[in-house]
Amino acid sequence: MPKEFNRSDRVADAMQRSLANAIRMEIQDPRVGMVNINSVEVSRDLALAKVFVTFIGVDDERAIQTSVSILNKAAGFLRNVVSRDLTIRSTPRIHFYYDKTAVRGQVLSSLIDRAIAEDKSHHQDDAGQEED
Repeated sequence: MPKEFNRSDRVADAMQRSLANAIRMEIQDPRVGMVNINSVEVSRDLALAKVFVTFIGVDDERAIQTSVSILNKAAGFLRNVVSRDLTIRSTPRIHFYYDKTAVRGQVLSSLIDRAIAEDKSHHQDDAGQEED
């Protein structure tokens, strides 16, 4: 019977939980703000972890890049904090990336909602003209 999750998936899940707590408790830079960790991808050899983040309430591209840069500069410190939480022989190096999928999903959702509203208004207009 095959395993449901491989080791890198389990390490990624544990790192996501640990990083969320570490960023909230340890990173004191106000430019970072509220960070949402969307996902963590760990390489098969457990050497590198890609952490995909979004920032709550931040839409400015420059502020986003600054926040990602701050997190990447603190990656060594965060790796040390995570290594104390996890019981693995070596902790993967951490690299942060801004995750645009959430923002893109919101844009697409608003486009769909607008198209549905326009479609409903056209159907109501057509129904009103037929009654005349």
